[in-house]
Amino acid sequence: MATAAEKVIVIGAGMGGLSAAIRLAHAGLDVTVVDRAPGPGGKMRTVQSIAGPVDAGPTVMTMRPVFEQLFESTGTRMTDYITLNRQDVLARHWWPDGSSLDLFADRDASRDAIGRLAGAQAAAEFSAFCNRAERLFHAFDAPMMRAAEPRLAGLAAHVLRNPDLIPAMAPLKTLASSLEFGFSDPRLRQLFGRYATYVGGSPFLTPAVLALVWHAEEQGVWQVEGGMHALAQALKKLATDKGASFLFNRTATRIEIQNGAAAAVHLSDGGRLPAGRVVFNGDPAALSAGLLGDRLRTTLPAAATQPRSLSAYVWSFAATPQGPDMVHHNVFFAADPRQEFGPIAKGHMPQDPTLYICAQDRGTGRAPHGTERFEIIMNGPPVNGTAAATQKEMETCRIRTFETLAQFGLTFTPRPDVTALTTPEQFARLFPASQGSLYGRSPHGMLAAFRRPTARTTMTGVYLAGGGAHPGAGIPMATLSGKHAAEAILTDLASPSMSPQTAMHGGTSTA
Repeated sequence: MATAAEKVIVIGAGMGGLSAAIRLAHAGLDVTVVDRAPGPGGKMRTVQSIAGPVDAGPTVMTMRPVFEQLFESTGTRMTDYITLNRQDVLARHWWPDGSSLDLFADRDASRDAIGRLAGAQAAAEFSAFCNRAERLFHAFDAPMMRAAEPRLAGLAAHVLRNPDLIPAMAPLKTLASSLEFGFSDPRLRQLFGRYATYVGGSPFLTPAVLALVWHAEEQGVWQVEGGMHALAQALKKLATDKGASFLFNRTATRIEIQNGAAAAVHLSDGGRLPAGRVVFNGDPAALSAGLLGDRLRTTLPAAATQPRSLSAYVWSFAATPQGPDMVHHNVFFAADPRQEFGPIAKGHMPQDPTLYICAQDRGTGRAPHGTERFEIIMNGPPVNGTAAATQKEMETCRIRTFETLAQFGLTFTPRPDVTALTTPEQFARLFPASQGSLYGRSPHGMLAAFRRPTARTTMTGVYLAGGGAHPGAGIPMATLSGKHAAEAILTDLASPSMSPQTAMHGGTSTA
């Protein structure tokens, strides 16, 4: 029978929580995962439609080796649990001027397509951008994304040993200003600036180094057979196969602290689950808000969770489309990106939005017919509080979304009503203390990555995982966060000292 110290409660069955649970159960610990939702996935959620479950969260699987390594670390193979379809076309893009562009998993094919769109100079600029993004990705993959506790001093030393990285980083530029310097065609500046939204930021405020996000996508995009939620189900099955147990439709209300360390998790139904280690796979802001007990309010500095990243207005529905030939991932651009991000910065719905559409039933190699499933995402601001969205706001979003698409010639029959919409206010209620923010702390500012909390908190036995913790948003990053949390627990259990480390993880570096 496991001792209390070897019992682990994971609060939240999102990607970070599932990743941690799998590794800890495989290591022989007694692991229980608790989630207030009826099933796994966290933000990787679905809603029902006449054509079956529709994704209402993340739609892109990139950085496939992260997931393969998770399965391989337990002696299993990912292909035994899920089926993936590699996408030759990464995304199809349209602009209001009638132009369109496909980007491919093959760099030469993308360069040729850009050349046809905007000429030889643009093609050369794209090649230079790809080389820069690739260098940045490989330079920061190990010391930042895969490091459990990145340090500013360590990263500075890494850059000083490789000074040719400094021009590629463009440390005094935002992503938008670096793209303005790197691309003569405004459409390409707008396209590659969109990658800031992958981590919940505006291209006008995120650092230029986030150009590396493009390389992560260029390495490959995969469609998950059955929808993205099938990935969460596969990870739940793997965790169960390794001995973890799950309690769904249960809300964790408090982490009990005894003698300065985690002792149990209390549930809304009155249950008490003893545990010496607790992984919180939710928005870290919930700890600061006291949602899991007053003793945890001071475990994180304010800068670890504020300011907030973007939210979104998300449509999930089934309908029959008519118009442009879509692929699995599609982007319909606004005429002026400043007219999108300007209102968002002021807390408003964008007047002229860029709209992303995931055509869930495409990308399988089998052409869909008739009714298909779609997810449409419009960027939006986080909210203050959790007040319900007004009917007027939801109708405004409906008109703005589908009339914008109609200008591109794209229509849906039937046009979904507002019951198919999830607003920032609704996300705020789904994910407590998040303010509707879908990516945790804002990525704006050169040091934002160092403000994000790491796996360990200052409370012994309490750990963090998920998109709000290091290394950040996106399903590969959240999966890595679970790895960091599991490794921290296993290290601490093996240590003769049970006291917390003295470093303020996630705080301002004192280097």
